[in-house]
Amino acid sequence: MTETEAHLLAFQEAPVGIVLTEERVIRACNATFARLFGHPEDALIGQSFRLLYETDREFEEIRDIGVAPLRDSGTYSDDRLIRRTDGTRLWVRFRARTLTPDAPLARLVMSFAPLPRPAAPLALTPRERDVITGLSHGRTSKEIARDLGLSPRTVEDVRGRLLKKFEVRNVTELLARLTGPGIYG
Repeated sequence: MTETEAHLLAFQEAPVGIVLTEERVIRACNATFARLFGHPEDALIGQSFRLLYETDREFEEIRDIGVAPLRDSGTYSDDRLIRRTDGTRLWVRFRARTLTPDAPLARLVMSFAPLPRPAAPLALTPRERDVITGLSHGRTSKEIARDLGLSPRTVEDVRGRLLKKFEVRNVTELLARLTGPGIYG
């Protein structure tokens, strides 16, 4: 086996999903990455990462979460739920390293490692995802309510259910439980 063949084999058979993107378009990925998301490997090359998100809004907001850390340190990490083609969600540890710090999304290498399943299945409603996204951007309940066309009381109710569901005391603990930025980098 040549050195090049050994490198390719290591990439393909890595126990984590690995992907190279340019401006959020998949340029290369290994078989593990394709299996995690439930797509054929060759169907992913040349596709926008949008394919892996339920909504345009989620696609845009997820992008913004790690840009500042990528620009500052070149890396970003969190734990997140990914959507598979069959609609199921999977907890993964996400890590990213930019190859272009001045334009962090121009070329990224990312890995996705499955995490142990929670004791009970985790199901987030679309409304819960919207509220979590707003909270992760530092918005108040009033601001989230305005953005979503809801009453602040409705947002507070969703927020309370999330705290109970994740058995945390406040929003800071909730966001740390869901994303844990900086813990794994």
